[in-house]
Order: sequence, then structure tokens, then C-alpha cells
Amino acid sequence: MAKQILVAYFTWSENTRKIANIIHKEIGGTICEIQPAVPYPTSYRAVVEQAKKEIQAGYKPPLKSKIDHIETYDTIFVGSPNWWGTIAPPIATFLSEYDLSGKTIVPFCTHGGGGKGRISSDITKLCPQSTILNVFEIYGSDAGNAQAKVSQWLRKIGITQ
Repeated sequence: MAKQILVAYFTWSENTRKIANIIHKEIGGTICEIQPAVPYPTSYRAVVEQAKKEIQAGYKPPLKSKIDHIETYDTIFVGSPNWWGTIAPPIATFLSEYDLSGKTIVPFCTHGGGGKGRISSDITKLCPQSTILNVFEIYGSDAGNAQAKVSQWLRKIGITQ
């Protein structure tokens, strides 16, 4: 039986969506944008401040929608901007709301210079019974030209040939 793949992502500036779309185009599966019930501010400075407060408080914002039949997915790609060295709060909510035990989680992130930060270790804390593969990270403004890098990463982690 073919593996069932979900590409779930949160994006604020559209960079993470670009990577999610490249992954989805390359490997198929279902793609789903994770959105908070209350959207983040459009101002960069305001979103940075709000994210900092939420992350420091461990706040997990309610999400706009649920993913049906998550148990049917074997491999879940999880995309997030690197906010303050970790995943954005809506992704923390997503990972906390579902039982992802036994699933393979494949993190990817966009950043403004912080690399992958603590994303892998923080996802491992939220999903201790999952297999976490190596994080793909790319500078946000490079997301539009990332096809070759994404393809190389998917081969390196054993998703594609």
C-alpha cells in the first residue's frame, strides 16, 4: 500500500507556502494550510511581538479548521516559519491536537537568518512517539527558487529516489 502523505504548513509571509507547494508538487499527497482562528497582524513588527509573547507563554492558539482522518496519513510534512528559534504557535497547536504516534514527521522551515533553530527538538518534545526526519531550512527570500534544494533534501532523507 502506498504511503499516505500530508503536507501541513503555516505561513505568514507566503514563504513557507512556496516550500509547501514545491514539496506537494514533487511528492503528491494532501496539502493543508494550518491557520489560526484569529489571523496574525499584517504588520511585521506587530507579528514579531505577538509571536514572542505567545512562544514565551507556551500559548497554542485555536485553529480555524480540523484535519479529517489524520490517522490515515503515514508521513506528515510540517512547515513553519522559524519564529524566535522555534515553530510558530499554530504549528505547536496542530502537533498537540492530534495523536501522531508512529507517524513520520518531516519538518521544513523558512527563516530570516535563524536557520532551523530548535525546531527539530521542539517537534520531538510535542511528538515523542513519532519519527522526526531532518529539517529542511531555507532563507525566506530564497523560497521562490528552492526547487533544486527541496529535491535534493527529499532524496537525502529517503522520500524520493
